[in-house]
Amino acid sequence: MIWKNLATLEVMNAMSKNTLVENLGIEFIEVGDDYLKAKMPVDDRTVQPYRLLHGGASAALAETMGSVAGVAVLDDPSTHMPVGVEINANHLRSATSGHVYATVKPIRIGKRIQVWNIDIEDDQGELVCVSRLTIAVIARRS
Repeated sequence: MIWKNLATLEVMNAMSKNTLVENLGIEFIEVGDDYLKAKMPVDDRTVQPYRLLHGGASAALAETMGSVAGVAVLDDPSTHMPVGVEINANHLRSATSGHVYATVKPIRIGKRIQVWNIDIEDDQGELVCVSRLTIAVIARRS
């Protein structure tokens, strides 16, 4: 298992209180040896005017997944923290209802740079979005 901390659903979901994550309805649902999985509703909070899943909501879901994974692999999150430096998202198909499910897996976990792949699927298991997040690991300010 690659996770060094935060690797329980209860802890990850508790961290989301009073944040964008909670406002979008994102919920962590699975922890694997080298992946995390969460779901997000496709509803009034996450769609654009044509009632399609908003690309920004997909990007926010992807950034959430990579950021939480980034913290979970740190040796000491009291001295260092991950910060996103680049995200890309390719929107492959629309989602109009139900939920989307994001799975994050590492591409590279270094001491200073992490790269994460995030796949987002709909209720039918169809790929809706693929994303990659690059994270810098920096010292916490005192």
